[in-house]
Amino acid sequence: MTTDQPKHIRIAEEIRRRIRDGELVEGERLPAVRDWAAELGVAVGTLRQAQSWLEIEGWIRTSPRGTFVADSPPTVSSSYDRLLRLRRTGSIMGIGETKVVQSAELVRPPLYVQEIYDLEPGDQLVRREYVTGKGSRRTSLTVTWHPAHFAAAVPDLLSTAPGRADDAMKQVAETLGRSVTYAHDGTEARDASHREASHLGIAVGSPVLAHVHEWSDDEGLMEYGEQVIPPKVAISYEYRI
Repeated sequence: MTTDQPKHIRIAEEIRRRIRDGELVEGERLPAVRDWAAELGVAVGTLRQAQSWLEIEGWIRTSPRGTFVADSPPTVSSSYDRLLRLRRTGSIMGIGETKVVQSAELVRPPLYVQEIYDLEPGDQLVRREYVTGKGSRRTSLTVTWHPAHFAAAVPDLLSTAPGRADDAMKQVAETLGRSVTYAHDGTEARDASHREASHLGIAVGSPVLAHVHEWSDDEGLMEYGEQVIPPKVAISYEYRI
């Protein structure tokens, strides 16, 4: 998001970010338009325009009693959002967002991941698998892969305890001096496998978004991730052309 964007676009994205981060929670009543516009430093008309877009997109709802955060906001954080949140807060997780780690171990990766990392046969990577959610809703199943030597610098990468490794990339930066400077994402629509459906609590063959990301620096790939997102949950982010 850049400062030369129209004000209503910047304000709309700021509100989306607060909802994604958990600063504004589901069902929370938003301030009166005049009060909030004054707090944000924009004209009332600008805020109303931003809120109109957010209501169309399903982020907020209005009623005779006021304007509220939607009971089920429509998106999960993209890898881009998580990187920005890590820099802002030190964690990839938003307030109120849960993560249940299913496994965290050093393993020999499948051939396609071995090729992504340009490994020799038999080399290992750190593999982490976890389910994220909000309340009773499961919002994604994620598998991430990291260089094996990261585990020595950041032992939390091999922990399944709640909250551990949410700041893993921050720890990597502090211990190894490496920070993500390049990222690449890709998304495809497909059907859920048996394993994915079981973790996400959906029917086998349900439509899902399969999202992949690569986080790198000048020394090479730091994280390769695969995220599966169930029906009625989408990835949303702003960009400028």
